[in-house]
Amino acid sequence: MGADRPDPPFTPLRRRPPLAGADLSASVAVFLIALPLSLGIALATGAPLQAGLVAAAVGGLVAGRLGGCPLQVSGPAAGLTVVTADLIHRYGWRATCGITVLAGLAQLGLSCLRVARTALAVSPAVVHGMLAGIGVTIAVAQLHIVLGGTPESSVLANVLALPAQLANLHPAAVAMSALTLALLLGWPRIPGRAGRLLGTVPAALVAVAGATATASLTGLALPRVDLPSWSSHALAGLPEGPVLGIVAAVLTTTLVCSVQSLLGAVAVDKLVAGRTGPQSRLGRSDLDRELLGQGAANVVSGALGGLPVAGVAVRSSANVKCGAVSRNSTMLHGVFVVVAALLMVPVLDLIPLASLAALVMAVGIQMVSLHHIRTVTRHREVLVYVVTTLGVVLLGVLEGVVLGVCVAVALALHRLARTHITHEEKGGVHHVHVRGQLTFLAVPRLSRVLHLVPRGARAVVELHGSFMDHAAYESLQDWRRALTAQGGSAELTGCRAGVRSPEYGHAPEHGHAPEHSHAPEHSHAPEHSRRPGPHVGHRGGPRRRPGRPAGAGHELARGISAFQRDTAPLVREELARLAREGQRPSQLFLTCADSRLVTSMITSSGPGDLFVVRNVGNLVPLPGEENGDDSVAAAIEYAVDVLKVRSITVCGHSGCGAMQALLGSGNGGTATPLGRWLRHGLPSLARVADEGGAGTRLAGRPAADTVERLCLTNVVQQLEHLRAHDSVARALAAGALELHGMYFHVGEAQAYLLSEGGADGEAGVFQGVPGTEELPSPA
Repeated sequence: MGADRPDPPFTPLRRRPPLAGADLSASVAVFLIALPLSLGIALATGAPLQAGLVAAAVGGLVAGRLGGCPLQVSGPAAGLTVVTADLIHRYGWRATCGITVLAGLAQLGLSCLRVARTALAVSPAVVHGMLAGIGVTIAVAQLHIVLGGTPESSVLANVLALPAQLANLHPAAVAMSALTLALLLGWPRIPGRAGRLLGTVPAALVAVAGATATASLTGLALPRVDLPSWSSHALAGLPEGPVLGIVAAVLTTTLVCSVQSLLGAVAVDKLVAGRTGPQSRLGRSDLDRELLGQGAANVVSGALGGLPVAGVAVRSSANVKCGAVSRNSTMLHGVFVVVAALLMVPVLDLIPLASLAALVMAVGIQMVSLHHIRTVTRHREVLVYVVTTLGVVLLGVLEGVVLGVCVAVALALHRLARTHITHEEKGGVHHVHVRGQLTFLAVPRLSRVLHLVPRGARAVVELHGSFMDHAAYESLQDWRRALTAQGGSAELTGCRAGVRSPEYGHAPEHGHAPEHSHAPEHSHAPEHSRRPGPHVGHRGGPRRRPGRPAGAGHELARGISAFQRDTAPLVREELARLAREGQRPSQLFLTCADSRLVTSMITSSGPGDLFVVRNVGNLVPLPGEENGDDSVAAAIEYAVDVLKVRSITVCGHSGCGAMQALLGSGNGGTATPLGRWLRHGLPSLARVADEGGAGTRLAGRPAADTVERLCLTNVVQQLEHLRAHDSVARALAAGALELHGMYFHVGEAQAYLLSEGGADGEAGVFQGVPGTEELPSPA
């Protein structure tokens, strides 16, 4: 179940879904956005304007047909503008086309090696910094065209030339640029019903069309688009120059095209997962196949004299939001671009270049996202972001990305090596606090602090981290044995990643097991009812250690007998009252079917308190996606509409077998009932890939591994699915219902609650619940 196996193709090439009305309307909307942007990006790179149309058409037809993300729209991307402009400046246009072909071949090779997902390991701060640096470079260069001049070859040169450019403004160019920007920014903000109707027309098309019409009617003299005859269109040529320089150019183009396309595919998956209804029934993208489609598109585009191709966020978002349901919308938009390139040349020649420059400048400014800046600041990665941005602006895309990756690695090593160890004495007890990762680098400091504890004293070592290596473990255990031999005592506590007690036959989840385990005597701790009445205790079951064979039937019978003998007399009166009055639980508790999760134990609840739904992986299928199993949706509807529960809690847990199976299978599978059920966890898997290392986490430490990160993210994703259910949406709107996320670490016996921001579907932090007794966790 957990073995790795290749992802199946997203949609078999031999089967093409029928053309739907939603695909047709979406393709028209995407085409209207792509047409002016393709011309504008070609203008910004210094390439022939027809190259932008070639790339848009090839991206739609080739990448759309072969790619693994059906709803992602590919074409000339603003993120490639700086790279392409630099290549044209160094090697010329035909050689740049040849480099694009080589980059496409490199992408095909990477696709065959099935390494697409490794690109997602790049820190989001590096990616956002790269895009911001490219955005700054684009905006500064296009500002010169907006003012009626010509851009220089570098950012610094463009900045130094601005004063002279401002002193020699071209009034007509400035006027058309200002009109373009005003329409671009104001069109989506038209209020009322008219705004909703007009908003269906893309703002980019309105801005360029408005400036073109105004320039034509007023007869303004300013440079315009000049599309030459297709008979003189230049095709690819062999690049000439230093081999290392050409290799670096190919690698840069491959890197930017691949990372932007793969991240775009993950983002599209997230958008699709958020849709409701039949149109949302699309599985997760096959990233290796998407890389194959992008590589094929770059080979064809470069060979035909087009710009490099990559997945484009603006067009892809529009495609999803317009209701596209298959790859037909992407391909059809490519057909429309071909028709426009052949039949609309006289109309396109009327477009002022200043209008296209203003459009691309606005796109560049939008690439410096305030949301991304806030995100990297919150996760303390602003240094990585700033270094990458400045590196791209001052040195180039590849150099900036390399700098950003180096800083990200250095920052990660610094955090790994930074361990705070303090000592204090309270009431005769010596407390040693260890915060951070306990590695061999911290052993000297750990030893110095531990030796501050006098011989024969009582000590408590509090470990707050998620990792301990062998050297630190041995140092800690040697000190503990020496202190005990001298008549003292040492207690290890903290919130280190969980350790399962050896008494129960399990290995520790991380690092080493504790030398002495404090395990409960029974298999379950007492459960206490919160209702008035007698103090109810549950004896649990037979005192047998798991792993020792015994007859299941006899074990069950013994447990029932113990209940009837010891517990039933204590709860009979309470259960009789519930039988008369019916159930009135205050909350719905949705959790995993894992045998280690005893809901009444971890919530201190009794009969009638919780309405519990358990399934494999604590999944909440989206409405209409239950695949013949409506049990979860029925339970939600009954709890909210009939029982009138006041809160719903989704509870995940550490070491979840369902999440491990989902990671192992990669696509959830469809061959077995379990595989079909796990498909409802695919949005959580996509969310983990999208968020990278900056996603949902536990307070005080990052996720211990990929499984824990998926377990945490899955809680947030299932809360998002809950909101799609009509009964939940109505109750939330009326203020009659609250949603909560919870995570239970089995090895630590520690409960965590999701912060309020995370409960709204954002990546959040799980805060530890105070008042719980933590098991010794030296690993």
